[in-house]
Amino acid sequence: MQETGISAQVPDWSREAIRRFWDPGQKLMRALRRYQAARKRGGVLGKVASKYWALNHLFWSTICQSEIHLNTEIGGGLRLTHPTGIIIHSDAKIGVNCMIFHQVTLAGPVVLGGHVDVGAGAKLIGPLSVGDHAVIGANAVVTKDVPEGATVAGIPARIISGNQTG
Repeated sequence: MQETGISAQVPDWSREAIRRFWDPGQKLMRALRRYQAARKRGGVLGKVASKYWALNHLFWSTICQSEIHLNTEIGGGLRLTHPTGIIIHSDAKIGVNCMIFHQVTLAGPVVLGGHVDVGAGAKLIGPLSVGDHAVIGANAVVTKDVPEGATVAGIPARIISGNQTG
């Protein structure tokens, strides 16, 4: 499984900005980011803050009916357009500026490169990696690596356009 350049790309943090009172996806991501920052800070204040943000994360996870583990490695600029029913395994790694639609499951050690779009209902069953700028079609079931720039769809997922190597 090849490692993608997750840290080499620049995240667009405005994609995670809370713009209105009811922005559950952005509020879920804020809770996750602040929990990770508090844990990293350490000390008594960091411990108290991490507990607060863990509860906040639990609240927004319940509202969204999503399960995104608190210690999942997620690059900046993740967009959860409709955050209902998203399941992300704790061993998954998500690159910068990705977009994940509702009812998506990343099962096992799935590595998404930067700028990957994952369509509604898609299931990615790892271990596998998805290259930068790839597109996963709605309801696709991906069980093999996806090359950079490819578009995959179907059950099981096959490359329908883009990079045919991999």
